[in-house]
Amino acid sequence: MAGPLLLRSLLSASTLKSFSSHLAPLPRFSRCFSSGPASAAAAATTYPSAYLDPGRLRNVAVIAHVDHGKTTLMDRLLRQCGADIPHERAMDSISLERERGITIASKVTSVSWKENELNMVDTPGHADFGGEVERVVGMVEGAVLVVDAGEGPLAQTKFVLAKALKYGLRPLLLLNKVDRPSVSEERCNEVESLVFDLFANLGATEEQLDFPVLYASAKEGWASSTFTKDPPAGARNMSQLLDAIVRHVPPPKANLDGPFQMLVSMMEKDFYLGRILTGRVSSGIVCVGDKIHGLRSSESGIEKIEEGKVVKLMKKKGTSMVLIDSAGAGDIISMAGLGSPSIGHTVANTEVMAALPTVELDPPTISMTFGVNDSPLAGRDGTHLTGGKIGDRLMAESETNLAINVLPGIADTFEVQGRGELQLGIFIENMRREGFELSVSPPKVMYKVEKGQKLEPIEEVTIEVNDEHVGLVMEALSHRRAEVADMGPVPGNVGRTRLSLTCPSRGLVGYRSVFSSDTRGTGFMHRAFQSYEKHRGPLGNVRKGVLVSMGYGTITAYALMSLEARGTLFVTPGMETYDGMIVGEHSRDTDLDVNPVRSKELSNMRAAGKDENVKLSPPKLMTLEEAIGYVASDELIEVTPKAIRLRKRYLDVNKRKAMSKKAKN
Repeated sequence: MAGPLLLRSLLSASTLKSFSSHLAPLPRFSRCFSSGPASAAAAATTYPSAYLDPGRLRNVAVIAHVDHGKTTLMDRLLRQCGADIPHERAMDSISLERERGITIASKVTSVSWKENELNMVDTPGHADFGGEVERVVGMVEGAVLVVDAGEGPLAQTKFVLAKALKYGLRPLLLLNKVDRPSVSEERCNEVESLVFDLFANLGATEEQLDFPVLYASAKEGWASSTFTKDPPAGARNMSQLLDAIVRHVPPPKANLDGPFQMLVSMMEKDFYLGRILTGRVSSGIVCVGDKIHGLRSSESGIEKIEEGKVVKLMKKKGTSMVLIDSAGAGDIISMAGLGSPSIGHTVANTEVMAALPTVELDPPTISMTFGVNDSPLAGRDGTHLTGGKIGDRLMAESETNLAINVLPGIADTFEVQGRGELQLGIFIENMRREGFELSVSPPKVMYKVEKGQKLEPIEEVTIEVNDEHVGLVMEALSHRRAEVADMGPVPGNVGRTRLSLTCPSRGLVGYRSVFSSDTRGTGFMHRAFQSYEKHRGPLGNVRKGVLVSMGYGTITAYALMSLEARGTLFVTPGMETYDGMIVGEHSRDTDLDVNPVRSKELSNMRAAGKDENVKLSPPKLMTLEEAIGYVASDELIEVTPKAIRLRKRYLDVNKRKAMSKKAKN
């Protein structure tokens, strides 16, 4: 007995009190642990926590155009509420997000503020990742629309705002980066009226048009309800924004007495727990150990997918995941226990046989064909080479990412449909980092036919360039069937012009790298899907011919020296090549077969010059996104973990000539 007595004496009342305070964030409902059945209402009375009272919950999405400061703002809000942030842009947890400085996937976290629990959702700003915005907007009752006070609302601001207004959300407008020297109070008033016009054009209601406005510098970590560039020391924090969220965002309409139901909005896979399903609890209370099942709507009615029980309940607090025992309606939680349901499915108590309405997504606009890498250099770098492995990986991606559709094709090929070349480029980059080798076709635009008329996706493009580059940009876009909607100087920037255009998606494929070189890296371009419109006819001359290798082996500096005058090279000496591989861009509009492996003939005659004197211009080494935009319809991209090569679809020169004649006929 000495052991328990000693332990009891060591655990004083104060120790137990501090120990129990650490357990406070892990809620326990009496219903979850009582031996007999107790009603949800009884649980509500016995448990006085903010987790149970939906009136203390606020579900908010942070939406904005790319680079307007969403993720930095989330950092400051987390820090304000006491979260420990390991690095800047803490919500960008994927390695590609940190490398590129963009948000790719939506993420949920929660912070506590003045007895309220705020569930915050950070969303991407790129149009290509619009599916991430669409599927999480249904989880929240409010949104913080972040707009750069210098740039004003841009193409993607309109896209994300339209989604928020469609779901009946009343956004708060946060004008960010007001600490910049070029931003004045007059400029902020201009941007506010531009945003008001945008709300009105998108069909906002009277209530939505009466949006509160705040001013902030997310970088410096403060927000204010009145315009200022330098708030007093005591107000240099985010408390005014957090108070505005609590005041203006309504609490979720939640029914605690009903049976448990939750629509799955996000899904991830864990090595130990299996599928982790995240969503907002629409009604009832769920506890660890409850029996649940997954449901989906099909043409024949409601279909049961799988039955099981809740193994783990989790909630994101700051940057870490916390285990909880139970959760009530209105809260956003993650659960493990079911292996089959995915995004858009309903998880509910076993007595419920009604599925919740699913999210409507915009249709994909481009498609690419993924297949097995069949080049002569295949199998050297990768570990996943077969069509079966590629197919399994594509199907797994289509489950977690609703904006990607996968359709099986012929002979181990798969048609992958998505929103844009950036979205599919990020996906291919992830696959090559996982050890996959594959060949990828150029992107094809997805057309529609209505009433016998061919329709194509049209995008809204906003371009900002220096005045001297306007002519080059206008000429390039005229070949791509763009039409100018508006043109004028950029407020606060002398010598800069802003263009608003509409352009077919097929015309914009591959234009980003051309635009960067035309504007010497000083311009910026943003695009967002607008609508399907009448086909605008064939494109002008947007690309020259290519230099195609007709040799197999190691590329030599001697051979490249004579090829430099023919065009721009994509390769360096020492690289491997094969018949049909593209080694450069021809200076003319036709393709040219060349031999890049030719070496200097050895003889016993003394040469006037030395081989060491070969000096080559730096080649243009293609990135994955540039390659996707560059390849023509008769070409493919060979993607391996160590290399990205461009090649002709038919490697044999005679087969290429035969197929080109067939295409002309």
